[in-house]
Amino acid sequence: MRIDILSVVPELLESPLNHSIIKRAREKKIVEIYIHNIRNWSKDKYRKVDDYPFGGEAGMVLMIQPVFDCIRELMAQRNYDEIIYTSPDAPVFNQQMANELSLKENIMILCGHYKGIDQRIRDNLITREISIGDYVLTGGELPACIMTDAIVRLIPGAMSDESSALSDSFQDNLLAPPVYTRPAEFNGWGVPEVLLSGNHAKIREWQEQQAYERTRLLRPDLLEE
Repeated sequence: MRIDILSVVPELLESPLNHSIIKRAREKKIVEIYIHNIRNWSKDKYRKVDDYPFGGEAGMVLMIQPVFDCIRELMAQRNYDEIIYTSPDAPVFNQQMANELSLKENIMILCGHYKGIDQRIRDNLITREISIGDYVLTGGELPACIMTDAIVRLIPGAMSDESSALSDSFQDNLLAPPVYTRPAEFNGWGVPEVLLSGNHAKIREWQEQQAYERTRLLRPDLLEE
């Protein structure tokens, strides 16, 4: 898989995308991640990429020219399965989206910034808009990192134990069951006996029941889907 991320503040992306599972996946050539500074496509001598919007609304907006030229150049080099724009006014990212996107070959993520981007980019080039929640951030770099992390860890070979992802929260619309580590007794707090029994059938049954109960109490909306 290849992921291209377009940003006006690429420094915000460097650290999160160069550690842990993502770093190992990149080193194993399981995923290629390229970060593009939109300012490199600006025709302004000061590399300006923002301007005031028509109509007099407060705030700055990413200009159409550098964003368009950047996307057009990348599209001339390969076909993209999705060109995603990170925006708060979009469907909220979830595990099902991560599962779907992890099966793609080429993805482009355009990070929103300031008050957004010229609407003509959204209307004509973007294939999908995704939010990470009903709140506004300074830019789309953190959402891009979150989406990339959720996607990459699902790619075969990215995780040392691929079966681990199958028990993650939100798989099958359930939250993950509680987990415990050694020692079995600590500070007077014990581990449920069923987990110490060695009976894998009973353990699995207990985990499924715990996952359902946690979901019912904390996220009942998931059970309605």
